[in-house]
Amino acid sequence: VSLVFSAGAIAVLTGLWGDEWETLVLSFQVTAPYLHVGGVLLATALGWPVALHFFCMNSRGEAIALVLALYLGGLVALYLSPLGMYSPCIMEKGTLGPAPGLIGHRGTPMLAPENTAMSFEKAVEAGSLGLEADVTISYDGVPFLMHDVTLLRTTNVREVFPDRTHAPAALFSWAELESLNAGAWFLSVSRPLRPLRGAGNQSVCSLRTFLELAAARRDTLVIFDLYRPPRGHPYRDSWIQRTLEVIHNESSIRSQQVLWLPPDLRAVVQEIDPELQQTSSRLPLEELREYAAANITTNLYVITQPWLYSLAWCAGVHSVTTNAPHILRALHTPLFLMTPGEYNVMWILTDVASFILVLLLFFFHW
Repeated sequence: VSLVFSAGAIAVLTGLWGDEWETLVLSFQVTAPYLHVGGVLLATALGWPVALHFFCMNSRGEAIALVLALYLGGLVALYLSPLGMYSPCIMEKGTLGPAPGLIGHRGTPMLAPENTAMSFEKAVEAGSLGLEADVTISYDGVPFLMHDVTLLRTTNVREVFPDRTHAPAALFSWAELESLNAGAWFLSVSRPLRPLRGAGNQSVCSLRTFLELAAARRDTLVIFDLYRPPRGHPYRDSWIQRTLEVIHNESSIRSQQVLWLPPDLRAVVQEIDPELQQTSSRLPLEELREYAAANITTNLYVITQPWLYSLAWCAGVHSVTTNAPHILRALHTPLFLMTPGEYNVMWILTDVASFILVLLLFFFHW
């Protein structure tokens, strides 16, 4: 029954959180030294019932010999496992690179409504290297920030336009979009302990406003996903050109500040503006060190937990896109960081102490 239940649970979790298994593997990787210590302690404690069983059985049959062999074999394997273990945060002193820069994912969505001017301002205040957003184009050609296909989750469209609740955001005019509240939902859903003043009264942010906010600080980078309008939209076939027009003619941002992420019409974009920083996405995670060695800038997204940020730091990642720049900026050194010498002392002492305890347990029961 336990086996069937476990198999079913794993199957369900794989379907729901298939993309999270890689993160689980990474957590094992970064915490490997401590997992080894925990495994050895658990195996040592298991020595008590094994020794008791061995010396209290009347018969000395094959069953008890098999149990003892399995136990001792597993114990030795645990003792030697650090020899084949890899943890990126075990490195020599002086080899750790600078902390990855922080790119605010839709601003700071843990503090303010996502994709609003307030959210991006808070990201800049938190020391973010760059700002990430999602761009859609209105029916009359104004690029604006919106992640979802519809306006339902992050605006009060249900109240203002009740008959268009599920309509694509790109089918609204800019005047209609400006009439919406893009912040009240945040207070009701997130329920922050200390809500920021004005968070509940934010408006839909245009791409121009977003770019000007970054342009005001000449070292701030911007990166955005660009969504193609639906069929029948006036800018269905010119959404790339319209976005470039805003960058070049309606904002003062420099092209070097823009990390161009949209994959469509790359050759055309490169020809129109060769100074844009062209980026690629979905690179194999295991090749991070190779890219860093080749001086290719890498960015991981979305990184919110300090342990995962620590892993990115140790792996030589240049920047991370995060929901929590205000939390990660407080991390002055990676978690789990240690030198090979320190780790050798830790695992050898653990193994020696375990071996002595196991001998004492068997001697006591004998």
